[in-house]
Amino acid sequence: MIGVMDLELFTTKGLGDASYLIASDGEAALVDPQRDAWRFLAAAERRGLRVTRVLETHVHNDYLSGALEVQAATGAEIVAPARGGYAFAHRGADEGTTVEVGGLRLTAMATPGHTPEHLAWAVRAAGDGDDAAPEGIFSGGSLLVGTAGRTDLLGEAKTAELTELQATSLRRLAALPLTVRILPTHGAGSFCSAGPAAPSRTTSIGAELARNPVLVAMAGGDFRDALLGGLGRFPAYYAHMAPLNRAGPMVLGALPRTPALDTDGLAAAAQAGVRIVDGRPRSAFAAAHIPGTLNIELDDTFAAYVGWLLPFDAPIALVLPEPPAGAVEEAVTQLMRIGYEHVAGALSGGIDAWRADGRSISSYPTASMDDVYAEAASGRMTPLLDVRQPIEWRDDGVIPGARTIFVADLAGRLDELPRDRPITVACKAGGRAAIAASLLDAAGFEVRLVAEGGQIGWPERFARLAAGAVGPTSEAAER
Repeated sequence: MIGVMDLELFTTKGLGDASYLIASDGEAALVDPQRDAWRFLAAAERRGLRVTRVLETHVHNDYLSGALEVQAATGAEIVAPARGGYAFAHRGADEGTTVEVGGLRLTAMATPGHTPEHLAWAVRAAGDGDDAAPEGIFSGGSLLVGTAGRTDLLGEAKTAELTELQATSLRRLAALPLTVRILPTHGAGSFCSAGPAAPSRTTSIGAELARNPVLVAMAGGDFRDALLGGLGRFPAYYAHMAPLNRAGPMVLGALPRTPALDTDGLAAAAQAGVRIVDGRPRSAFAAAHIPGTLNIELDDTFAAYVGWLLPFDAPIALVLPEPPAGAVEEAVTQLMRIGYEHVAGALSGGIDAWRADGRSISSYPTASMDDVYAEAASGRMTPLLDVRQPIEWRDDGVIPGARTIFVADLAGRLDELPRDRPITVACKAGGRAAIAASLLDAAGFEVRLVAEGGQIGWPERFARLAAGAVGPTSEAAER
């Protein structure tokens, strides 16, 4: 509870985003709900709240909106930026538009920059005047915790204009009283942020003025560099989100059912062109996997990398870790949030069933980063492929002699790699290297995965190994 504002925050770690349920006097609104909106509606029902409004801050580029899901279930009015180009029925909002929820009044603030149509929503008690300080601001992709929303998502031609607009919007927000709460949609882990967002999900104007490097740089005249100088790549699926959100995603009503496939069914799906994605941990996949499959571990970033590496909404079949029911629900939920709706099924019995049926299995060796350093120190390092983001190569350096290809670009650059000797694949922590190793294995390369550790602090570690302070740590190196 913040003053008269009864607030419940829902985080979606894989997207790095937050949605909000704001309530007063038994009435509630949802702000920036994701597509699996039934989880928010269940929370409202448990609390005896009637959801009457859905508020959007902007046309989302990183997930499909749940606004239509909420409307279909409750009849709630959708209030969204008037300049958003939405094709479905909604109430268009712009500067000064007000929405009442119980004893609260939410007022739209035009805050373009992250997107052209972007709105923030200021929350006050219904009886307060517009000159009263708001209790909180739903800031969407404008002011974030420790950073701000990036301005390059609509392409290079729009970036300069949106960056100027973002500066104006941030100055407007920064001029609010220090105690005003900031409630952003994008947070830690979001590819929509201009820099690393702080782990906390909410903040205040005072806290951001004191420590947000984007606001500090704006005061010092270095705003553009602070906002654009540290941007990483964002997933390819982003290109499809805004058009779908404008048209209105198909209403699902609940999580789609996923068929269980036996080994014949999975083999038939693969023969028909369905891509098999194996979500098991990297070491288990390296030890035994179905030939030609893609290893994207079922963690918080699973859907993001599916959306980066596979054609949009391509048909997918799944091989998942135990327990199977929970894994299927998690995988399909993540995929549905970004518009991957054609999941042909999940392998019943997993890799053990495939092997027991006498079907072929592939594998490749693993190593640790210390193994790689030890080999380099002894002059016998195999070709090393670094699949981190370009911004990481710039900021953290690259091991001398390593090839650099970002994992999302790898499938189109296989002809740059040697086929006459093994390739060792590494990243920062192992997840992206696992994806890359599975791609190379499927393409017929001899590959070794660095499954432990990554290329952070390599100059110091390399020097210690070269001096004999640390030795090999795995059977792979000992061989």
